[in-house]
Amino acid sequence: MDERVLRVTRTCVIPLDELEWRFSGSGGPGGQHANTSNTRVELRFDIESSRALGPRQRARLLARFGPVVRVVASERRSQHQNRALALERLQSRLADALHIDRPRVSTRPSRAASQARVERKKTRGRQKQLRKRPSAADEA
Repeated sequence: MDERVLRVTRTCVIPLDELEWRFSGSGGPGGQHANTSNTRVELRFDIESSRALGPRQRARLLARFGPVVRVVASERRSQHQNRALALERLQSRLADALHIDRPRVSTRPSRAASQARVERKKTRGRQKQLRKRPSAADEA
């Protein structure tokens, strides 16, 4: 994998120089290291000014996220791990937004499938009838 790009989908590849990184101190445990290190990562991607997006991709992303998409990672204790986590989250969010579900084509069940379904229902009904306690009229 080329380290200078973020591959979102087969057709969408974003150069890393279009991403804006910000680092700050992360809250939570970590001892002295956490108090002195900027391990929290904020990653921003400007959708409006990106040269890597086609017009349809840009329109889909703008409709979903607005002009800028932003992800934050602060779970790990190292900035390097949080960077990787932020890139992964951005890639996932963009890929989900760009995914287009194929339209469902409604179909009718075949005649054989319908007949098989009715036969299964009849068999199940007969099976339930056999479980019933015989009535007084049946015994006479």
